[in-house]
Amino acid sequence: MSPGTPVPHGGGPALELLVHGVGGATPQDMLGDPRTVRITGDEKAAVFRRTEDAEAELHPERYQDRPIPEAYCWSNLTSGNGARALWLLLLPFMVVNLAHWMRPRAKGRRGTTRLYGVLVRFVALSLTVLLTAAACEVALDLVAWQCAGSPACTRDRSWLGFLSSAQHGWWSQPGRRLSLAAVVPAALVGLLWYLSNRTWSAYESQRPPTGEDALEGDEATEEDEEETEGPKKETVRPALGRPGFWYGRRLVARLRAAHTAAGFLTVAAAVAGAAARHDRGAAGALLEVCGRLLEATLLVGGLAVVWVVFRRGRSEKRLDARLDRAAVRYLPGAALALLGLSVLYASWSRPGWVSTATLPGDVTFRVIALAQGALVIALAVAACLLHRRARHVRAALAGLGGPAVAMLACALGGVMTGGVAQRVADWLDGPGTPGMGGEGSIPGPPVLLSWQASVIPVLLIALLVPAVILAVRTWLAARRLAEPVEADYAEGRPDAVRTRRIAGTRARAALTDVAPWIVGIVSGATLLLGAGAVAGAWVSGEVPGKAFGDSHDFVESAAEAAQAIGSWLIGFGFILFVTWGRRAYRDASARRTIGILWDVGTFWPRAAHPFAPPCYAERAVPDLTWRMCTWTAETGGRRLVISGHSQGSVLAAAAVWQLPAATRRRVALLTYGSPLERLYGRWFPAYFGPVALSELRSEVHCWRNLWRRTDPIGGPVKIPAEGDHPEVDRDALKDPVVYGRSARHPLPEPILGHSEYQADPAFAAERRELLDRLSPGVPRQARGGSG
Repeated sequence: MSPGTPVPHGGGPALELLVHGVGGATPQDMLGDPRTVRITGDEKAAVFRRTEDAEAELHPERYQDRPIPEAYCWSNLTSGNGARALWLLLLPFMVVNLAHWMRPRAKGRRGTTRLYGVLVRFVALSLTVLLTAAACEVALDLVAWQCAGSPACTRDRSWLGFLSSAQHGWWSQPGRRLSLAAVVPAALVGLLWYLSNRTWSAYESQRPPTGEDALEGDEATEEDEEETEGPKKETVRPALGRPGFWYGRRLVARLRAAHTAAGFLTVAAAVAGAAARHDRGAAGALLEVCGRLLEATLLVGGLAVVWVVFRRGRSEKRLDARLDRAAVRYLPGAALALLGLSVLYASWSRPGWVSTATLPGDVTFRVIALAQGALVIALAVAACLLHRRARHVRAALAGLGGPAVAMLACALGGVMTGGVAQRVADWLDGPGTPGMGGEGSIPGPPVLLSWQASVIPVLLIALLVPAVILAVRTWLAARRLAEPVEADYAEGRPDAVRTRRIAGTRARAALTDVAPWIVGIVSGATLLLGAGAVAGAWVSGEVPGKAFGDSHDFVESAAEAAQAIGSWLIGFGFILFVTWGRRAYRDASARRTIGILWDVGTFWPRAAHPFAPPCYAERAVPDLTWRMCTWTAETGGRRLVISGHSQGSVLAAAAVWQLPAATRRRVALLTYGSPLERLYGRWFPAYFGPVALSELRSEVHCWRNLWRRTDPIGGPVKIPAEGDHPEVDRDALKDPVVYGRSARHPLPEPILGHSEYQADPAFAAERRELLDRLSPGVPRQARGGSG
């Protein structure tokens, strides 16, 4: 056969499996037909065809020159109903989970890789403790200890009358008030456990097909499966191609048990700690002994939680459906039992006990803040060591993307928890300002929360400088791009307004490439200002307005203004979260907007925080893998092109990685508007870096990527031609398609940016070329036939 002869394709038509991107899409829009029918799937995710294509396999003559189009719609996994909008409250957990996957690519550093995973899991654990401590601060300290212990605070709040110390009732003793109020944070922890368990069953319990690439052998964790440089050479699948990557049941169950136990132990420590401190200064020896034993037992329980979180990472080498039953069953139950004992101990009658000042143990927030700062710094050291061994020049922040994002997660947790405490304290304190004395009836929340609020205005002012620099840089870039824009179109009579609009769109699209440094600046400033807040709170023991009371008038006024504005901002931030979630609960368009956030943030499995929003990819990737495997098997190995836009291209690539080798030979990959290299390759270099993408190109039979310079999300994947594999990237598509008016385009063409790639004529041409490059299918022999 001569080189110019087309490759014959027998055995029936090809299939095009379309996967939409962020924000969701309807099957009608994807298929360009209002009449569609569901082929397989359920209300969360399903495969659709046009009604006229439902029985396409029975009429292959209709599809000689075009593939059968199918649309996989997964938008309901992230933005289906209003309840999912409330996942905004779990945003810090989602962000810290991203930090786990942002580690640099490891090369011969198993211990450092494992250390990185352990440190991220500890940061995640600190966020659970912080959330529970904030709930304890509101329910136990502000309401049960301070307000119920102050007749002036309970005078106008009849609902607190039965707890008031002025009533001298059964509930008026501080220990009993704390025991009753402990129901609130304990219920919150129980709710998080329930949601994590329920969403696992609904989203992440889908088993991918193992295929011939499943590796057998001893169990190994993710951290132990990196590349080695020693004499032992073992062919290991890329991380995203391992059978257990999208099935993390064992680790999620283990972490869920540990975090649930940590939450219950935090509540128990808040209840029992106050009573034990009182008993150490009282005359009763028996209660003092019981208190010390209970505190020691709580300490042992905390060490058990730390050990469970430290002990095991992800297992990806094979499907691991086992559970660590001792940890999963007994750890939360034992913590709940200790909480019950703490409630019983604190409820014991102590007639002379009076609640004054703040609840003992307010130093907890300082310890949590210090621990988080130390963990983030240690995480940065581990990331630097990993990056030095396997440098990737385009890795976000030179490999420090994970520590920077972990710092942002801690900051988000601080804003949300501090916002709740500040708003509740302002509400209970009436006309007074918490911590400032004066007309207030309660002392207010721990002083650290006021210091953390005070640094927010400082942070915003500091960020004005890089914001201005970025705006000027973008304006200058748009001016420089004017000449290249006109050169691309070779327009004889250029229009300055049209040129400026196209150049400005390209310049704004390029802002995505500088986003890592913005994140780095925010994270670094947050770390430094947070350290200053902890130092100020620890040294002064007072809120900023009082700590600088004897300073110069300007300094004193600035401190009071920062405290007041910061308190308002931190409360406003939390209220914004709540109102945005409420609006999304009622408004489908707002729900889709929030869904875009989850489309990116919940792609990755819950490897660090079990209470993060569920990973939709653990449902979507097996769905796509099963569909491709069943199509090629049932049709005797016919051709298939999986076509992914935006986030859909990431799902498509992940699904292709999971395919058995025989199936991958029948599959072509078409990506457009794809963030595979521009976002995922830079932020997640261990999984989508240049080495991983090159491995994907070598495994998939043929791959083509379409992109535009005006696209703020998609970009080239930067994989050059090698051997029999041509370059993956096509030259940048023109956007707009034409510069000005013409006989064929009498009206101005829009600048499409990230949308409508399929409308470009290049899309159909590249799809046809991919299908032509696929080798013909081998028909299956009939059973019982002669060999």
